Amino acid sequence: MGSIEAPPSTATKAPQLAFLGLGNMGQAMCKNLVQKGKLEKPLILYNRTFSKTVALNARIGHSIVAESVEEAVAPADITFSCLTSEAAVNQTFDKILTLDVKGKLFVECSTVLAEHMNELSRKVEAAGAYFIAMPVFGEPTMAEAGLLSCCPAGPPEQVERIKPYLVGVMGRGVVDLSGQEPGAASLLKLIGNVFIVNMIETVAETHVFAEKTGLSTENLQKAIGVLFGGPYLIYSERMASGDYYKNEPLVAISDCYRLSSEILGLAKEKGASLKAYKAGNKHMQLVKSYTKATGDISGIYGAIRLESGLDFENQPSQ
Repeated sequence: MGSIEAPPSTATKAPQLAFLGLGNMGQAMCKNLVQKGKLEKPLILYNRTFSKTVALNARIGHSIVAESVEEAVAPADITFSCLTSEAAVNQTFDKILTLDVKGKLFVECSTVLAEHMNELSRKVEAAGAYFIAMPVFGEPTMAEAGLLSCCPAGPPEQVERIKPYLVGVMGRGVVDLSGQEPGAASLLKLIGNVFIVNMIETVAETHVFAEKTGLSTENLQKAIGVLFGGPYLIYSERMASGDYYKNEPLVAISDCYRLSSEILGLAKEKGASLKAYKAGNKHMQLVKSYTKATGDISGIYGAIRLESGLDFENQPSQ
């Protein structure tokens, strides 16, 4: 592959960007950075599964394959990361912080607890680098279309540096938490997850109720599109079409169940009652068991079908 050389240091040079973590969300974000971000320099890509890095490089162009975290970060001015778990974030930054990172900016998009994000920020800043937490709202098809909502928190001048890559590139809007601790963005994402899971629960329940009462899926889809649209319609279509069990998961149930359990633990610690969300967590556990941990979050529909005396798999009309 050849080594990636660090760019010369000049005050006006175009920033070198790197991206760590190429799951469904990361791949979509990278595609949009390359296609819409007006990058003067190729985007550096890294993923633990090397074949994913090579495949994405071939698909989006204007990018460079790195074979290690260190190789990706060393020449980069701004490094985005979107990883699957707190453990993956820890492992990645343990490697990053073995390098000289003075003056570099790290933009962490993973969904982790607020306390962890603040602790990570302190470690990065102690090493002379800058840190922004920027979780995003939106599922993979929205990420692919550049319709994410980005929630950056950290030093205002550093947030300004990444704004050219947000609206019109990776996202459609910004919930700007500049000047606040990175953990504020993480906490917002966790609370937002309650909205999202409850929305999926509602859509799934209405689909089952419609089937039980004889209302056609087509009529329900029309109503959801007119009344709510957006992610409501996206998840409704995924359920109605059978995509929730026919295809590879877009949002892995095992990750969702782990996160929802962490959120319920936080709610219990703070004395908050999340009864509707607990129902979602229960249904995620059922999906995880039924699919042997290979299902999608929209499989909540299948779980509610089972509870209602139906098969997990629906039979969508052709």
